[in-house]
Amino acid sequence: MTHDPSSALDAVFAALADPTRRAILTMLLEDDMAVTDVAEPFQMSLAAISKHLSILAEAGLISQEKRGRVKWCKLEPAAMEGAIVWIQSFGQFEPLDLEAFERFLETELHAPQAE
Repeated sequence: MTHDPSSALDAVFAALADPTRRAILTMLLEDDMAVTDVAEPFQMSLAAISKHLSILAEAGLISQEKRGRVKWCKLEPAAMEGAIVWIQSFGQFEPLDLEAFERFLETELHAPQAE
């Protein structure tokens, strides 16, 4: 990830713009997951999921580590702080309650997806 705050913010918003990547982040709220477990609920190739995971990792939203033969993904919620501060700087929004945000993401994950 780059150290330029503007580029970092762009990377976070770009990563969050995709519904598949948002769903992956919601899944990772529960616990670290193996890449194959992340891919399971999606109707796309492992290569496509890996590309989504790379974008999330480049934005700093997740980290990945190899444990034996398995690559694991971990949510890095601190990467969203810049985006949260930017949004709150408009003064029209209440400070973000991270627990409420997690509940919102959980609801979104379990909501039926329109196709």
